[in-house]
Amino acid sequence: MTTKPKARKFRIKRSTPRVSQDRGEQSAEQSNRPAQTGQAATAAPPQQRRSPVGTPSQGAPVSGSVDSPAVVSAETDIEAIRREGLTGRQLRMARRVAQKHGLAPTSDFEAVSLLRGKGIDPFQRSNMLELVVPDQIAEAGAAKPAPNTLPQTVPSPRLPSKDTMSPAQRREREIGEIQRDIARRRRKKLGLLLTRLAFFVMLPTFLAGWYFHVIATPMYATNSEFLILQNEGGGGSGLGGLLPTQFATSQDAIAVQSYLGSKDAMLRLQNDAGFKTHFEQDWIDPIQRLEAGASIESAYKIYKKNVKIGFDPTEGVIKMEVAAADPKVSQAFSEALISYAEERVNQLSSQKREDQMRDAINGLDKAEEDRRAAQASLVELQIEGSTLDPEAVIIALRGQITQIGSLITEKEIELDTLLANARPNQAKVDGVRSSLNILGKRRDALEQRMTDVSQGENSLARLSINIQMAQADLATRDLMLQSALQQMEQARTEANRQVRYLTVAVRPVAPEEAAYPRAFENTILAFLVLAGIYLMVSLTASILREQVSS
Repeated sequence: MTTKPKARKFRIKRSTPRVSQDRGEQSAEQSNRPAQTGQAATAAPPQQRRSPVGTPSQGAPVSGSVDSPAVVSAETDIEAIRREGLTGRQLRMARRVAQKHGLAPTSDFEAVSLLRGKGIDPFQRSNMLELVVPDQIAEAGAAKPAPNTLPQTVPSPRLPSKDTMSPAQRREREIGEIQRDIARRRRKKLGLLLTRLAFFVMLPTFLAGWYFHVIATPMYATNSEFLILQNEGGGGSGLGGLLPTQFATSQDAIAVQSYLGSKDAMLRLQNDAGFKTHFEQDWIDPIQRLEAGASIESAYKIYKKNVKIGFDPTEGVIKMEVAAADPKVSQAFSEALISYAEERVNQLSSQKREDQMRDAINGLDKAEEDRRAAQASLVELQIEGSTLDPEAVIIALRGQITQIGSLITEKEIELDTLLANARPNQAKVDGVRSSLNILGKRRDALEQRMTDVSQGENSLARLSINIQMAQADLATRDLMLQSALQQMEQARTEANRQVRYLTVAVRPVAPEEAAYPRAFENTILAFLVLAGIYLMVSLTASILREQVSS
């Protein structure tokens, strides 16, 4: 275990020549004043002032010695060491090293100067480790250690540094080098960034703008608008007639929009107006031109690009824009598509009307047939009974029977009256009795007929019941026929209300100026798209690089 060496402190007083007698006397008086007043004081040393050679001080002429060049150079070295900005630890280390080598410096800076004068580095690490060895050996009183016979490395003498720059200046120089290196790297990165932007963004944008301004074939767009309206006539009850027109026709409008944007409409336009033939012309630019003999899919892509259809649900308006390389052809395409839409609207509404009317007509026909059958059954029953009113026949029979019964009662009374005489007239009695017999037989015949009419399968009573049932069935069929007629009228009214009309609000007119390509807008759009793609790719690459490096 080693202990820290203790450096001895020395105070050195230097004598300076008296400059003037007056100053000496004044200092003597000042040193004697405290003694006279009884206060303990020590004599303060006079101020050490060194006047340059050949420069007289104020008052009497100065007398004294002149410093040698060695002293002046030592002071200059010490002043230079002061400007180096050494730390307190370094100065203490220098003093210890100087004491180890037997030097007697008066200050830490002088110790550094003396060591450098002898070619010794005061801040070498090995010198610090050797400081305590002689003191420990002296204190222990041991004999000198045997010399080390092993081969040792001889440290090369380090020459004093010729760099007279202070640490602040050195730090400023290093900071400047770092700043220049950072600026050089930034310029390099900026140059690479500009190169990538020029290659991936600027060059494609320039090519896109050159295509839109120079090569692209002008396309003329024809705009048109049309509505799908329903019949505003009466018919229907409830909330159906109160709904707005756009709500009632929105489904039809969407169906027409889908039809106009389908392959069916494109094929029909090709057959009627030569859609593919127009876009296969050689003077159209290669990007917008359709190759000769192209497939339906390729033609449909061109169709969707040049025919744009939109539906506004708030107003119920279908807006259509048809673009072509010739304004007249564009107008012809637009008129053909409007005619296709009108036919489609008529087909949609006609099918619905036909279904409704067919059901109503079938119901009316069946009701009429049922009524005819009921009426024929009633007529057959009436013919079978040989009378048009079987109930009246029964009533008449009952009346005859009642009347004959009354006559029989009168004849019996008359007979009793004749027999009550003592000498009745036999002729009258026989006549009355004969009348009673005839009336009795007649009553029995009517009663038998009444019995035949009221009983049996072919009786008038049963026939009367069947006729009543046939009459009720006929009345029911009449009601059903009336209901069928009402349904027929309602279906006709509803069919009329379901009629759709395609009304053209804006007729297609051939344009005079080309609407496409929009060179400036498309160029700016291409620049923004390419810049966004480059930004996303660069951010993704930076994130991946950061993840890999971490």
